[in-house]
Amino acid sequence: MKLEWAEVHAGSAGRFEGRQVEIAGWMIPPDAAARAVDGFLLVAEAPCCGPGLPQDAQACMEIRAALPVAVTGRAIVLRGWLRSGGDDPEAWRYRLDGAVLIDAAPAMPGRRVFLAAGAALGLAACARGPFASDADAAAPGEAAAPAWQPAPGALTIDMHSHGGRVTVSRDPALGDRRPFLPLAAPMRAGGMQVICLAIVTDTTVTRVSANRRSFEPWRKPEPGELHALGQAEFARARALIAHEKLQVVTDAASLARLAPAGPSVILAAEGADFLEGRIERVDEAYTEQQLRHLQLTHYRVNELGDIQSEAPVHGGLSDFGAAVVRRCNALGLVVDVAHGTYDLVKRAAAVSSKPLVLSHTALAAHPGARSRLVSPDHARVIAGTGGVIGVWPSAGSFRDLAGMADGIKRMVDVVGVDHVGLGSDMLGFISPPVFRSYAQLPALAQALLAGGFRPAELDKLLGGNYRRVFEASVG
Repeated sequence: MKLEWAEVHAGSAGRFEGRQVEIAGWMIPPDAAARAVDGFLLVAEAPCCGPGLPQDAQACMEIRAALPVAVTGRAIVLRGWLRSGGDDPEAWRYRLDGAVLIDAAPAMPGRRVFLAAGAALGLAACARGPFASDADAAAPGEAAAPAWQPAPGALTIDMHSHGGRVTVSRDPALGDRRPFLPLAAPMRAGGMQVICLAIVTDTTVTRVSANRRSFEPWRKPEPGELHALGQAEFARARALIAHEKLQVVTDAASLARLAPAGPSVILAAEGADFLEGRIERVDEAYTEQQLRHLQLTHYRVNELGDIQSEAPVHGGLSDFGAAVVRRCNALGLVVDVAHGTYDLVKRAAAVSSKPLVLSHTALAAHPGARSRLVSPDHARVIAGTGGVIGVWPSAGSFRDLAGMADGIKRMVDVVGVDHVGLGSDMLGFISPPVFRSYAQLPALAQALLAGGFRPAELDKLLGGNYRRVFEASVG
């Protein structure tokens, strides 16, 4: 049965779930230097800008081939069993399992026809660069704004990222085998020098909620399950770092030395679930995995404390959570209280001898009972430790980059310019955010400048503030 790309784009291809189909397209391998691959992406039209690819899950199909397929610049035809991405928001909308190469593809629709039918897919942005956005282009007749550049010696840092699709898939059939996405290239394209690359260690026991607005716990973990998941996540992070030729930052000296030379990462964990109540595992992760940034909680109430999206159990930070905070202070790890309740944050601030980070959120005057947003008082507790709040690009919070810039300004108005940063949560959203690629960093910077910030303030917001906390925490 022949599958048309129009059905993939419209989402109607799901009616062929589990059936064998044929589809023609162009391949985007995870490694441009590879000669043959068994996992890659398929797109409807020949890529016009080298390794760039759409971040939209509706614009690609993930291919899992039965045998390695030779990398080619020609269109190809594949046959395989169609599967949907299920409830994994980081998966592509559809994938082809057990795919085999049939033949070279027939002529595909012309570029003019394709763009007229699918401009919403964002592929038209290839005319400006592989990761550009329509929203980032100058209006007709309007001169492009001068390219933003950080000041000499300043560093750009994302406080929270799952870039490269580092996390293990919720689909057990794919797990840690799903292809990576480009990471170093978009970082270079936008001038992002360092990201806090976050593994997630509760994915096997959390799922997308029924309303598809958030995640929720759905079962209790088996003994040892989340520690094992943590080991798999750390291994996948190391594989991504090797694949993308990234530098690993472990202290202030390596941050200063490595970051200016090329894309670098600070190893982070979103949720300390992998500890499973054992304090010695903080030391293990620090020594064996080079972990330097630990977020205490995520989408399940764990041994460390309560979370914003579930009913409280501990009354905030637990005694074990307080012990973990103290151990992080002693070893040299940044303590991240994102997802934690206001009560958790207040106790963490009282316990910690180092500045705290709340890596990804936005401000709300009166957040809802299960909201991930924070109140002004919540934000001020972080600032009171000398810490930093990362503003995220959630489409539920902001309509576009200008709106995100305004959200950063409102946070600055509450806590001051020394206590706000960028926490993109790259590839961590269910709905596409307004900041989808590091190549958009100059556009975000321009929006901040247009909003009234001075260049020196941008250097703080886009990396300098987190650098200060990292140096104070890690040494």
